[in-house]
Amino acid sequence: MRTETKTLIFGDMSCGLTKLKLNCLAIMTIDTFGGKRGKLASLIPTVKYGGGSIMLWGCFAAGGTGALHKIDGIMRKEHYVEILKQHLKTSTRKLKLGRKWVFQMDNDPKHTAKLVKKWLEDNKVNVLEWPSQSPDLNPIENVWAELKRHVRARRPTNLAQLHQFCQEEWAKIPANYCEKLVEGYPKRLTQVIQFKGNGTKY
Repeated sequence: MRTETKTLIFGDMSCGLTKLKLNCLAIMTIDTFGGKRGKLASLIPTVKYGGGSIMLWGCFAAGGTGALHKIDGIMRKEHYVEILKQHLKTSTRKLKLGRKWVFQMDNDPKHTAKLVKKWLEDNKVNVLEWPSQSPDLNPIENVWAELKRHVRARRPTNLAQLHQFCQEEWAKIPANYCEKLVEGYPKRLTQVIQFKGNGTKY
C-alpha cells in the first residue's frame, strides 16, 4: 500500500444512522376496588421500524476506527470545531499515524467555514483537497454501512440503547477491514474517473 494512503484519516458525519420510531406504551393502574383508573402509571418506550435517528461523527484510518462522537441538536460550525479539538489528534495518536497524516472531510459548509479553516491552519492539520458531491470517493461510507448492519442486527429498543450499540459495534470494526478499504482507495479514485463522476460499485 502506498504511504500516502497509510497516513490518511477519513472523518465524516452520519445522519439517520438507523431508523427507530419511539411510541409510548400506556400502563393503566388498578385501584384498591379493582377498577381501572384513567391515569398513566408510566410511559415505556417501544420501537417500531421507521422513525427517529441519531447523528454521529466518526473517523477511521488504515489502522482501524478512531473516535465516535454523538452530536446533540443542530450541528453548527462551532460544534464541529469542538469535535475536532476533542477527537481528531487523539484519534491520530491512537491509530499511530505519526506526524505526517492527512485529514479528509467533505465540503459541507460547516467544514469549510472560516472558523473551521482557521482552527485547522492554527493546528497545522493537512487537509486533503476534496471535490464537491463525491460520496463514491469516501470509504467511510462503507464503514457507516458496516456499523448500521451490526447495530440493526442487535435490534435496539430506544435511542439510548441505539447510541450504546453504536459505540460498542464501532469499537469492534476490525482493523483489517479498515485497512482493505484504505488499500483499495487508489482503485476507487481510478474507477470514479473512468465513470466520469457517475455511480460506481463502491
